Amino acid sequence: MSLSLSRRSLLIAGAAAGAMTMAPPLVASADPRVGSDPFACGVASGDPWPTSVVLWTRLAPEPTALDGFGGLRDPLQEIPVSWEISTDEAFSSHGVVRRGVELATPRWGHSVHAEVDGLEPGREYWYRFRVGNEVSMVGRTKTAPAPDADIASFTSVLATCQNLPAGYFTAFRHIADEQVDLVLHVGDYIYEGGAAGTIGRPHAPLKEIWDLADYRVRFGQYNADPDLILARRSAPFMCVFDDHEVENNWAADRSEIDKEADQDREVWLARRARALQAWYENLPVRKAQRPVGPDVQAYRHLRFGRLADVHMVDTRQYRSFQNDPKTNVTDRWLPGRTMLGAAQEKWLLNGLADRSARWRVMADPVQMAQQDAAAGDAVNVPNDPWDGYAWYRTHLLSQVHDLGVTNFVHMAGNGHWNMASDLLVNFDEADSPVVGADFMATSITSGGDGSEQDATARNRMAASPWLKLANTRRGYQKTVYTKAELRQEIKVLPYVTKPDAPVYTRATAVVRDGVPGISDMIRGTIV
Repeated sequence: MSLSLSRRSLLIAGAAAGAMTMAPPLVASADPRVGSDPFACGVASGDPWPTSVVLWTRLAPEPTALDGFGGLRDPLQEIPVSWEISTDEAFSSHGVVRRGVELATPRWGHSVHAEVDGLEPGREYWYRFRVGNEVSMVGRTKTAPAPDADIASFTSVLATCQNLPAGYFTAFRHIADEQVDLVLHVGDYIYEGGAAGTIGRPHAPLKEIWDLADYRVRFGQYNADPDLILARRSAPFMCVFDDHEVENNWAADRSEIDKEADQDREVWLARRARALQAWYENLPVRKAQRPVGPDVQAYRHLRFGRLADVHMVDTRQYRSFQNDPKTNVTDRWLPGRTMLGAAQEKWLLNGLADRSARWRVMADPVQMAQQDAAAGDAVNVPNDPWDGYAWYRTHLLSQVHDLGVTNFVHMAGNGHWNMASDLLVNFDEADSPVVGADFMATSITSGGDGSEQDATARNRMAASPWLKLANTRRGYQKTVYTKAELRQEIKVLPYVTKPDAPVYTRATAVVRDGVPGISDMIRGTIV
């Protein structure tokens, strides 16, 4: 599928003809409520099951209109949006297999989450939307294989941390070119601050966002980015939120520790509810992820034949509050503190214990392997990722070890650097067993251009024999699953403060079937 930046070149003239079982063909008729180009935020798909996938769009001809309704002429109306999905890009009469209509309502920001069922497992599809005379660009998606399918390979991308004022989203254009089966986005999809940056990409609105309208505008601004549009329509996404979709370093029912304006619990939870509503409205997730007040059922599982199980984990809503940074080195070992909460922990361990899939993947927003950034004998570990919850990390990984979980791989983001590491049950014990591999994708743009390896990364490598790579460029990671091995390709860009950067494979980590941890590191291109 050729993905072009030209929207008009992607429109397929006319609706497919022929008798269909779901709904009549898409009909072009004027709808004065939406204006021109209501699909300025693009299209997306997500959470693929063997016979079902979510198709997403949001009606927003002006995504940064300050009222949060995307510039619709009649924002209080419910607007019917037609969709169709086809086995061919031309939407021929024999290719279109499902059609339907969803109501885009003001309650949910005129977003559409069409949960299409009755599809074939492991099949590539194309989809589009229509409202009035306007037809959306075409998106590509793919269903998951049947749970018992004996597939030879599966590919995914790991992406995170896209701060719009910090750089151009060129990495997403390269992700679109990968044409993978799944994109795992592990959070910091937007940033909530009021940064303007220095490259001509200021945040809208130019302030820290608080209201529902503000969050809708910010998500709209990000979703209208042409490179992000390309990635979102190239493959199905599986998304979870981290902190910046709401507020930096929030934890459960508490705001960031050094904030004052929203320290009151009820004020904070109201803000969280508004932010997570906008998150739902703007991402291709199922209606099961629709928030109820400040709460979202974010953790969930996807299965890809007998090759891979992917467990997306929520490390924000159920965690204990972060330690004071001044005492984190000792307090991180306090018993009883949690990152996942009891119910999610039980769900995760039950899923990881299922031996019917070869690769057991746990994906969440924050890195798990210990990362001591101090030079010499001192210890300096962060308090927000798993390092701030060392007792709980050991508690969890001890159970992974005791359950005999093989081929365990953790994937995360948040740190703004590329990490490839072994996972030890207890990083403070020299003879602790290796239970798996840990991969953290660097940021799409957060932190600016970066470098091959900054001083902090060098300190981490020196202090941490389990670390195999610490690289501080921007980019993403691509995973290739086969029966014999899992290959993690570390993709980096030489710059993000200018558009159109090329992409290079910095290194490839190899995890072999039945061997815990990283077996090989294959050197790539240093930029």
